[in-house]
Parts: sequence; C-alpha cells; structure tokens
Amino acid sequence: MNWRTIIYVVLLVSLTVAKALPGTSQDVEGKTSIGQRFSQLHENNFKAIALIVFAQYVPGRTFGIAARMAERVTALARSCAAAARDSPDCLKPLDRIFFDTICQEKNLPRIADCCAKEDSERNDCFLSLKNFSQGFIPPLQRPDAKAACRNYSQHQQPLTAYFTYEVSRKHPFLPAPTILSAALRYEEMMKRCCGGEEDPSQHLEECFQTQVPKVVMPVREDALRQEHTCGILKKFGERTLKALKLTQISQKFPKADFVTVHKLVMDVADMHKDCCRGDTLDCMQDREDLLQYVCSNQHILSSKIQQCCEQPLLQRSECIIHVENDDKPAGLSPHVREFIEGKGICERFAQEKDTHLARFLYEYSRRHPEFSAQMLLRIGKGYEDLLQECCRPGAPSGCLSRGEEELRKHIYETESVMRTSCDIYNEKGDYYFQNELLMSFTKKMPQLTSTELIKFTKEMTTIGSKCCQLGQDKLLPCAEENLDLVLGEICRRHLADPINPGVCRCCSSSYAFRRPCIGKLEVDESYVPLALTPGLFAFHGDLCTTEEEKLQHRKQEMLITLLKYKPQISPEQLGSVTAAFSAMRERCCGEANPETCFLKEGPELIKRSEKMLSA
Repeated sequence: MNWRTIIYVVLLVSLTVAKALPGTSQDVEGKTSIGQRFSQLHENNFKAIALIVFAQYVPGRTFGIAARMAERVTALARSCAAAARDSPDCLKPLDRIFFDTICQEKNLPRIADCCAKEDSERNDCFLSLKNFSQGFIPPLQRPDAKAACRNYSQHQQPLTAYFTYEVSRKHPFLPAPTILSAALRYEEMMKRCCGGEEDPSQHLEECFQTQVPKVVMPVREDALRQEHTCGILKKFGERTLKALKLTQISQKFPKADFVTVHKLVMDVADMHKDCCRGDTLDCMQDREDLLQYVCSNQHILSSKIQQCCEQPLLQRSECIIHVENDDKPAGLSPHVREFIEGKGICERFAQEKDTHLARFLYEYSRRHPEFSAQMLLRIGKGYEDLLQECCRPGAPSGCLSRGEEELRKHIYETESVMRTSCDIYNEKGDYYFQNELLMSFTKKMPQLTSTELIKFTKEMTTIGSKCCQLGQDKLLPCAEENLDLVLGEICRRHLADPINPGVCRCCSSSYAFRRPCIGKLEVDESYVPLALTPGLFAFHGDLCTTEEEKLQHRKQEMLITLLKYKPQISPEQLGSVTAAFSAMRERCCGEANPETCFLKEGPELIKRSEKMLSA
C-alpha cells in the first residue's frame, strides 16, 4: 500500500491511538508488547507514525532512510502480532525497539555516543540530538507547482509521506497529530490544484499561492505555540506554567469544580513536560489520554465541547483549544470577597500557600473570561503580595480590605493601555500604526536588525487588525495573549543573542509582568548610536517604485536607520526630516533619470537633516 493511502488511513484513526503508543513507563509496567500495539493501531497507522518518530529523532538523514527504518520496525511489529509473541525482540519496550532500529543504521550523524548508552540514558541522549538539530534545517518552501503536480499525477513519489517527513524533521518537537493534520491539508491542496476537474480555469501557480499558506501557516502557528509554552516552562518553571494553565482551564470550563480543574492542570503540565523534552511517544500518549478524559467527562466540564468530541481524533485537540468558553454557572458573583473578608485567611495561606492561591486564581478566572490569562496571573501575584504583607505580625487592621481598590486600579490601567493602542490603530491604519511601533521598539531595542524589527512590529500590527474590532469582553484575551506570543519570540531571540539589559530584565524577572515591563522600556541608554558614514543613508531609484508594499518596506528600513542614528530624535524633528525626504522623493521621481537626481539631492538632504537634528 502506498504512503498516501497510509496517511489517509491514519487520519481516520479513532481513540485506539490513545492505547497504541505509550511511553516508556507504560510499556515497562504494563508489559504491553509491540505486537499488541500493532494490533491496536493497525499496520498503516503504525507505519505512518513510525515515519514521524524516525524523522524527528534522526532529522539529518534522508527520507529513504527514515522510510526504511519505519518499514523495518513495522515488519517486526507485524511478525510479533502474527506469531512470534514470545520472541525476546517482541517483548522489548517500544521506545527501545525504535532506538535499536536507529542504532542498526550505519553512518548516521552523531548517534554513536547515544547508541553506546543504555535505556533512559540513551533516550536522554537522543533527545539532546533533537535540540542540537534545531535551526540547522531550512524552513518549508513552496513547492514547484508543475513538478509537484507531475509527480502527483504519475505517482512517482509518495508526496504526502515525503511532506510528513519534511515537516517532522523541520519540527522535531511538534506533536504527531499536528503533523498528520498538516499532511491531510497537503493532500487536499494537491487534489485541488492538480486535479483539474473541479476548477480547470484556475491557474496552477495561483492555486498553489493561495493554498500553500493554508497548509504551512497552521504548522508554523502550532510550532510557535509549542515553542512558546516550552519557553515559559524552561525560563519560569513548572509553577508558572501550571498557574497559566489553571487560569486558561478555569476560564474555558467555569462549571468544573476545583478538584477537576486541578487534575486537568496537572495532566496538561505533565504533557507539556514530555512534549518539551521532545519525547514523541510519551507526548502523544499524554495528549490522547487527556482528550479521552475530557471527552468522557463532558457533563462536568463543558456543554460546548460535544461537537469537538464527535470529530476525528486529530481534529479534536485543536477544536477543544479554540472552542468558546462555557457559560458561567448561574448566580456566580463577580467578586471573591471570601478571599479578602473571610475568617482564617492568613491561617490557610500559612498552612497551604499554593493551594490557597490556586483556589483564588481558579475562582477569579472562572468569573472573568473577559480578562487575559496574563492579567489574571498579575492579579494572582497581587493577591499573594497582599497576603504576605497583611498576614505578617503587626500588620494594621483592615490591611486586606485595600486589595479590592488595588485590583480595580490594575484592571483600569491594563484596559486603558489596550484601548489606547486600539484607538491609535483605528485612527492610523496598518502602515502608520506599524510605524508608531517601529519608533517605539527601535528605541527600546536598537540592537535588533531592521528585518527583525519589521517582522515583530508587523506581527503586532496584525494583532491590532484582529483584536481591535472585537467587543470589550473579547479585546483583552485576544490582544494580550497574542501579544504574549510575539514578546515570547523577542525573549527567545534575546536568550540566543542578548539584546540589552532592559530586555534582559523584562524577559527574566516575571512572566506575568513581561508585557507591562517591555511596555515601560524607553530609549536604551547603553546603546551607542550609528556613526554618520557616507553609505548610512543611500537614496536610489527603487524609491520610485509603484508597488506600495515595497515602497513602505523601504521607508521603514530608512526610519529604523534614522532612529538608530538619532535615538533621541523628537517628534517635531522627525516630522521635519520626513517632510524633506518626501519632497526630495517627489521631485526626483518626476525626473527622467531619478538615480542621477538622488545622487545629487541625497547628500544635500542629509546635510539639511543634520542641521535640523542638531538644532
């Protein structure tokens, strides 16, 4: 059976996957053999998932090698299921069989040391290779349309399986269900663009140009979210990750009791620990167990997830993540005064600090779906600080009562920041709003390249277009939680190549306060401005392009250079320089030879601008 058919079969797999590929501990404790796994999962599903495992653990090798290893381990599983159940090879834990198969290959890069180790040490060694391989493989590229359709029509290459392999090796930490969902979208794209019958008038290149983002973007978004979550776990620890998941789960399932929510938080945190380690098998098992629990307990969790739980397994997780929050229980007060006015608060805080704080966060989060998870974490931290101050010996009476006033103040400040940002976006539109962000972030982080600054501020502008049209009850969760992803990217960039002390402080001190901290950063005083060299400001004929997007990009690059040259530039000075530049551009682009005009007028503009800036 060909690989394309295999992928289709995988995408129809049911909850048997939950039992089919457990991690090391379950294999050892349950004595479940590879033959039993093969029977539960069936050959085609087993083989496709094996391809993902090998592509992720040995990303430096070819598709042929990964497919050959998948064939080999599938053949063993088939024989174990048929007759050889008592063979020593059939009784090995599944992870050991996979690693033994890798170690049988010759000349694989950097695996000799791992293969010399035993069991858990060998597993950890292979996981470290995943970390090493990240960043060395180029991102997915748009396929050559004609060649792809020729291969698709002639069945000369197992294209969907090859796509699965490419996504797996480029994203070695991405969960298998996400990859298999991407494979389905890829197959649908190939049918739509190469089939010809449904829409014969559609141009091949245009079809791929339209459809490729629908295939690639969900992979990138899921990979970004996975990397973001793992970054939180790595930098701020398990306690912070659990607190974040507690707020999110409490908002999504406000009718669930604290014990149920706490169980889900622990399970989700354990899943992320395995996934962030890169343990493909344990990650997959954890995810399927979690889905099975959620869908088996809909009656105590949410009335909104029935439709998700009726979907094929691979769509279930994404559906539940994006489903709207359940309705709050009737009569649920917006306040939690029992945590301020109740008796024995300080005793409970002293005896069971984390549980008491978790109950407060649970109760407050389930009451306020209109708040972002990050804001709720800041509220939780404010409550913890209040208890530490008011529960100490000698604290004045009525100390706790000021908590509500401080809470209202923080809520007002956060909502004001978001409203102001949206007012600016609605007034200026995408391009000029991004320019405002560029001016702010170039001063905060002048060490970033022009490409990085434009990329990050473009992502922030997209958040404005997405969130500022929403009502007040949806604005904060949309804006701050999406902005958190971009700030996470910036902080991971800082971790790889330090930006400046201010960014270091904001990215390291507190996850919940990262956004307000970066928002308050001003001009980086440690930065040494660019020197005015002959080539710093270069004006050429490309400024006369009629393609608005290219012209805007060129202008933004020049704006960044100007800000790196004069970080303390005032709005008035910037306005004067911009007006002088626009006049020069209009004049030169009206000439028969714009390049000659720019060569003459450019140096004069720089001299005049220098006088404006030194005034």
